[in-house]
Amino acid sequence: MEANTRSTGRLPAAFLTPGSSSFMDFLGDHSPELLPGNRVLPPVQGVVEAPHGTTIVATSFPGGVVLAGDRRATMGNMIAQRDIEKVFPADEYSAVGIAGTAGLAVEMVKLFQLELEHFEKVEGTQLSLEGKANRLSTMIRSNLGMAMQGLAVVPLFAGWDIDREKGRIFSYDVTGGRSEEHGYAATGSGSIFARGAMKKLYREDLTEQQAVTLVVQALYDAADDDSATGGPDVARRIYPIVTVINDEGFRRLGDDETGEIARTILEHRLAQPDGPRASLL
Repeated sequence: MEANTRSTGRLPAAFLTPGSSSFMDFLGDHSPELLPGNRVLPPVQGVVEAPHGTTIVATSFPGGVVLAGDRRATMGNMIAQRDIEKVFPADEYSAVGIAGTAGLAVEMVKLFQLELEHFEKVEGTQLSLEGKANRLSTMIRSNLGMAMQGLAVVPLFAGWDIDREKGRIFSYDVTGGRSEEHGYAATGSGSIFARGAMKKLYREDLTEQQAVTLVVQALYDAADDDSATGGPDVARRIYPIVTVINDEGFRRLGDDETGEIARTILEHRLAQPDGPRASLL
């Protein structure tokens, strides 16, 4: 009978029994060793060298929110990858940008996507944006043991709040502490420089195009002062990942569109290397 079950490919009873709407809870009950925070690292001496990704920025505008990230991953003082993906759709109306240990961050994003999809299938409706932000906070908190060993993940979460009809941004610390940011936010090694650029250029009445230009300007300034942040690479056609989330859902800008914005900014920087003043965008 057991051999017949294996040959017909039947799923175990646990997969066919109604249960929690949380995929993390399901995984924790049946295969807890698969959760990132439950892994036991082999004993090592010194700092663990792993590719790290930075920098992530976000800004809101009256019709939605923009989430963007540079493309560089570093390992120590070396460039580990020039075209890493750091911004991902979480579901139809939200996105997450990753900073920190790249491998763990990507795995956490995939688990977060499954969490939201599982909830929707079980409950027949989407989580509120607030609920999504809280679920991500729980996942980050479960990784605290890894973070204490230098393998931290600090994402930026943004999305369109269907109930409030506005774009919202949430930032996190390594313990899973969550804060809602108003107007703009940044995380990662270049965040202090990106935040300074956005503080100078942000206005509450930005258009979508101006908001997109603002985040690319901020990433340029971050790359100008932070060696771990990569600026637009025109020669290799590697440009920041820029996404827009509004009442129509998640949209990622194509390389042609992002490249045109990046080249325009580079041309303006030839005449004004430190970027536009507060009155210009």
